[in-house]
Amino acid sequence: MSTPARAPRLLGPWRRSFQWLLSLAVLVVPFVRIGGESLLRLDVPTLTLHAAGRALPIDALSQVLLLGLSLVLLFLLVTLVLGRAWCGWACPQTTLSDLLEWCEARLARALPQAHSLFRSGAFHLLCLALALLVAANLVWYFVAPYDFFARLMEGRLGWAVGAVLAVVASCVYIDLAFVRRLLCRELCPYGRLQSALVDAATLSLRFDPTSAERCKRCAACVRACPMGIDIRQGEQIECINCARCLDACRKVMAPRHQPGLIRYTLGLENRGLAALLNPRLLLVGAAWLAVSAAFIGTLVLRTPVTLELSRPAAVAARPLDDQVSANFFGPWPRIAGPAPWICPCGHAFRAEATW
Repeated sequence: MSTPARAPRLLGPWRRSFQWLLSLAVLVVPFVRIGGESLLRLDVPTLTLHAAGRALPIDALSQVLLLGLSLVLLFLLVTLVLGRAWCGWACPQTTLSDLLEWCEARLARALPQAHSLFRSGAFHLLCLALALLVAANLVWYFVAPYDFFARLMEGRLGWAVGAVLAVVASCVYIDLAFVRRLLCRELCPYGRLQSALVDAATLSLRFDPTSAERCKRCAACVRACPMGIDIRQGEQIECINCARCLDACRKVMAPRHQPGLIRYTLGLENRGLAALLNPRLLLVGAAWLAVSAAFIGTLVLRTPVTLELSRPAAVAARPLDDQVSANFFGPWPRIAGPAPWICPCGHAFRAEATW
């Protein structure tokens, strides 16, 4: 009597959950407020970056430079370690393409007898709706969504915001409706850059050549690959490390009580965690930690500066038109430290800023 095959451990549910959680976070972040400001938003008119309750003026060059350098080093570090796992697990292009392919399959099952033109129209309406959502979500990182909807209802969104919405939505619609996987396979610059950065520690998805005799030649891995490649032919630049081929192989081999022939490895030589201890990766990691620590330190240790303008008591206010009077301040604005000083005269103007 044969024992029943144990259900294979699949990575697909984990990948889809991660994609949805990340997408939900990107959508929700602009709606979260700390101290009356969005959790993350760049205010273009005032050139101020609002992040986690902190206001970072763009003209604070040292801090902006540290933040930019930290993000570049993080990008490089993630690429060195995970390779194109970003493409298969987190990239919005992949997430939206997966969603549209799922919707296409559902439309075909739900409307099997419907005219192809009707199904095509429904699909393109879905692409347009997603494109508008993506464009609006991008704008929300520059215009707070609460202000965005209020201005939209009042018809005063502005030509600049409207132009950005139209251009981004048009580009995303063309991408989703006509390009999709072709962008990942032929046009994505990140994929080309990753191929130049791969090293002995980069996470790779590979077919185990030592177990090639156990391969059933069923081509399930090829049919499951969204990029249309055959992983049995070795490393290929088009592979996005999505692990669909891994799941397909495990499903085929599970009834035979055998493990799948495709797996993730750290580097093509599969040296394990020891591969992470290589000079290039350690150098980039140390640089990222140092720059990030410097940025956080300058952000936390900034001290407020108080600017006080005092009006001399001997100078009277000058009346202007429409019953408005103007006060003249002097001698020259004085800048104090964290402990503000009080002007001895009876009139003082205070303006506080964080440098």
